[in-house]
Amino acid sequence: MIDNLIVAGIYGAILIVPVILYLGWWRRRERRIREHLAKGQVFSEGPRGQHPHIDVTNCIGCQGCTTACPEGQVLAMVGGKAALIAPHKCIGHSLCAEACPVGAITMVRAMPGLSADMPNLSPDFETSVANLFIVGELGGLALIKNAAREGRECIDNIVRRFETGEIDRQPDGRYDVAIIGAGPAGISATLRAIEFKLKYVTIEREKLGGTVGKYPRQKVVMTSPIDFPLGITLKKMQLSKESLLEFWQTVCNREDFRVQENEPVETIRKQPDGSFKVTTPKGEYQAASVVLAIGKNGTPRKLGVKGEDMDKVMYRLLEADHYINKDILVVGGGDSAVEAAMGLAMQKGNKVTLSYRKDSFGRIKERNTIRLQETVASGKLQVVLNSIPVEFTEKTVILEVAGEQREMPNDFTWIFAGGVAPYEFLKKIGIAFGPKDLTTEVVKEAREAQLVNQ
Repeated sequence: MIDNLIVAGIYGAILIVPVILYLGWWRRRERRIREHLAKGQVFSEGPRGQHPHIDVTNCIGCQGCTTACPEGQVLAMVGGKAALIAPHKCIGHSLCAEACPVGAITMVRAMPGLSADMPNLSPDFETSVANLFIVGELGGLALIKNAAREGRECIDNIVRRFETGEIDRQPDGRYDVAIIGAGPAGISATLRAIEFKLKYVTIEREKLGGTVGKYPRQKVVMTSPIDFPLGITLKKMQLSKESLLEFWQTVCNREDFRVQENEPVETIRKQPDGSFKVTTPKGEYQAASVVLAIGKNGTPRKLGVKGEDMDKVMYRLLEADHYINKDILVVGGGDSAVEAAMGLAMQKGNKVTLSYRKDSFGRIKERNTIRLQETVASGKLQVVLNSIPVEFTEKTVILEVAGEQREMPNDFTWIFAGGVAPYEFLKKIGIAFGPKDLTTEVVKEAREAQLVNQ
């Protein structure tokens, strides 16, 4: 009898111990995720544009959304339900919503209160100025697919207003719509205007393609299938910059597609009759409505340090293969900086250093995180965290690293510190912005109070 109890106890232990270990691992994993979630809610800058909203009452915990997300750890399972744990990493792919079998995920925009630099927009993409619309990157969406969809839908809204009499048709010599910008949103809006036979003018301050035209050579542009107006569909999942620009050029080689290139818009003024006067260095355009499809990053942001005005300091990398056997510094912590550093590190004989002012790269895409680790491990790229340039000389750069200065050889430097967005321009037009988010100030105040009380 005792022998049987001993055997039963042994078998019971063999069965129960793995279960206990598994449950312990699961609890620890869920606790870490909850901590990550809480940290993300308090300290994250939050989603800057379109992001998923999860209806937990309908979520069945299938993990389809977490598997579909290409950015890594944006979503996770908490208590058997999907949760948004790294909102600042989300760039609005919407693949999670498409993968959800029960429709528990919908894509929503960030509230204006999350950022002081987001214009207030209606569901029709209308700003606080009647019949003036914003689509694409400036409204919070940087993805090509989303920008193209918004450009198309915005023109649909304008056409509906013409049909209902909310906007009056313009006399000869005036336009139904002025489209400012010829990136993906502007191209899509233009094609839709052609489809509805609107009188339009499309104005681009540089070249057709917008922000994409400024990417480094052969940069892979991640896309989903894109539906343009006039039955045009881009089905490939990955394209290089050159292939995408070539596709757009083919699409736009239509007799009725016209873009005023190299023509920056200086002013947009509302007229007494409700129309708009758009002024450029080359002339004036009168239009019943305006669609702003311009990029968010306008003038490159400078560091304001000694020697930054030297020719060797640049803010845009177009031809990485033109630089070989050089000592190079790349400054920044976003995808543009990381991609430029890795591209330059692949060129023959280059010694590339990536400098970032923080202690980790928290806002780059998952694929770039993996590639960066591989590039550093190969010895082709050096990363210096907690650092910032303090002076450029003809042959060197001085970095401040954790409070100490370090001088290193330098032939060229690229600074990716973002751009000065065209918000002053928008405010002059009369466009209203969301209230400033006080999270950063509140967290700082709480930390200071905590130090005082220690």
